Amino acid sequence: MTRQLISSGAAFEERVGYSRAVRIGDRVWVSGTAPIMPGDADPPATPYDQAKVCLGIIERALQEAGSSLDEVGRAHGEAFATARPATTGIVTQLLDPRWCVEIEAEAVILQP
Repeated sequence: MTRQLISSGAAFEERVGYSRAVRIGDRVWVSGTAPIMPGDADPPATPYDQAKVCLGIIERALQEAGSSLDEVGRAHGEAFATARPATTGIVTQLLDPRWCVEIEAEAVILQP
């Protein structure tokens, strides 16, 4: 099976040794994604705006892998729309003190 490595170009990827996302077959794993800005600019100040940056980075990685946020949302909705489970947020210290959000994702690419 082919392994596709996807980079967002963030300096941490090369420095730490990881990919933004990895696709193997119909599965895509997206690394924990913080609001890393071009040129190491300051991220937006609010958690909402940082989450939007994170989701944009994730969306671009999924598109490069042949997937989309639509597939992630649809799968989540199918699994949890009725049950609406509790979820957990974990507070940790992120690599950059300017960050207050980090998002991780997985996707399954559905074949038509």
